Amino acid sequence: MSWKLDETVRTSAGTVAAGRLGSGPALVLAHGWPWSSFSWHRIIPDLARRYRVHWYDMPGYGQSEKDAGQRTSLDVQGKIFAEMLAYWDIERPIVIAHDMGGATTLRAHLLHGCDFDRYLLMNVVAMRPWGSEFFDHVGRHVDAFRGLPPHIHRAVVEAYIKGAIVNDIDSGDFEKLVEPWLSEEGRASFYRQFAQADERYTAEVEPMFGDIRCPVKIIWGEDDPWIPLKRGKALHALIPQASFETLPGVGHLPQLEAPDLVLTRLQAFSGGT
Repeated sequence: MSWKLDETVRTSAGTVAAGRLGSGPALVLAHGWPWSSFSWHRIIPDLARRYRVHWYDMPGYGQSEKDAGQRTSLDVQGKIFAEMLAYWDIERPIVIAHDMGGATTLRAHLLHGCDFDRYLLMNVVAMRPWGSEFFDHVGRHVDAFRGLPPHIHRAVVEAYIKGAIVNDIDSGDFEKLVEPWLSEEGRASFYRQFAQADERYTAEVEPMFGDIRCPVKIIWGEDDPWIPLKRGKALHALIPQASFETLPGVGHLPQLEAPDLVLTRLQAFSGGT
């Protein structure tokens, strides 16, 4: 497997697990919730033939540090993205962001001065309102969920992840998406993300979308159960300089549901066409 986490980076939000592969122009992948950098593993090998691809698990996610007193909200994640670019000594990468990786990288670009060469947003959280009914419910009753027995917690995580996907994905891939949230620290971090979610961190950057300083492309799984296509179109209206394409028959996790289709869209954009 080309995806690996063989770098340990100390950041202001804790220790982060990271990896990179390939040679060529710098390209950085930003995952979302409740995923990890593993969600990119099926497209990394192809991208690494043309780019120096960089990825990391955000603080509180995957194999990165999950600490009881840790803040992992979007304001923190935007700052950490900027810190990771500095660690890798990258000044103008191509950036591909998914889900809350969208808000994370938008904050890094618009608030923390990170410049991008090209910017692709895929089924992203970027503007209010965001969060499913379940997301809102857990956020209001997070203490009750923290006390769930392990087997019930596993069922909650599995059901939550399945709710994002409309196509079958590899069973091993599914297990790797679930796995980080099953340990004691993973279970606590899972519910901590609900508790710390706050729409003000997207509200801060929404008025600035017209100030994005690089070419932008938005791609959207047409059948996304979490962030419907109409939200993608609304985002496009706020970033009129962006191009916009849909992925027919694809849900919220295009990079695992339809990796070949995603690669086709990425190649066209990152190649400058």
